[in-house]
Amino acid sequence: MWYSLFKYVLIGPYLRYKGRPRIEGLERIPARGQVILAGNHLSIVDSFYLCLLINRPITFVAKSDYFEGRGLRGRALAWFFRAVKQIPISRHDPDAAKKSLEASRRVLDNGGIWAIYPEGSRSPDGRLYKGKTGVMRIALTADAVVFPVVTSGTREMNPIGKRGLRRGRVEIRICEPLDLSKYVTATNSGAVLRAATDYLMCSLQENSGQEYVDCYNDAYKSRSNRTDNARTA
Repeated sequence: MWYSLFKYVLIGPYLRYKGRPRIEGLERIPARGQVILAGNHLSIVDSFYLCLLINRPITFVAKSDYFEGRGLRGRALAWFFRAVKQIPISRHDPDAAKKSLEASRRVLDNGGIWAIYPEGSRSPDGRLYKGKTGVMRIALTADAVVFPVVTSGTREMNPIGKRGLRRGRVEIRICEPLDLSKYVTATNSGAVLRAATDYLMCSLQENSGQEYVDCYNDAYKSRSNRTDNARTA
């Protein structure tokens, strides 16, 4: 109930006004069955626009920080994520990755749509970073169709560190589904998972036009923070 209420009444009209969103390739998503949406990640509102523009309900595995906010804004955001049935996973839990994949598999086993950002978190500078292999650990063993999803315009609407949304133009492209047949093996070794993930990231880069960076964005952020701290020391 809450998912539809937010989408069509409480938040959706506001998002349409602010972002004037357009979507391409929506007809590719089947009306039922297991689907994985794997996208680039520029802003927290990427998820909102995906849910707004895609007809079927979408489940994300979201960091638990969104469910533990303080103050009026933080509590409202936490209530929102719970109300629309998103799944919290703590980054500080040593078993977080395993629990995240298990929760995602349950979504697919129930015939749902699971959405994931292979980069792990928002791009710090608009470039596309190396993908983590978790998505392929599920994709290569599930009976799911994997669609690369490219979003643009959200970074300008909601710059990192800024509150509120600027008026802009959001565009989402549902790309051709991936053909993963050559990556499905009996063991799905680390090398196979890496190759399949790189195939996904190549599709995202080609369709988004983003510059690709061959390192994880959390590693890049850590190096940048150490450099900034050294400069101010």
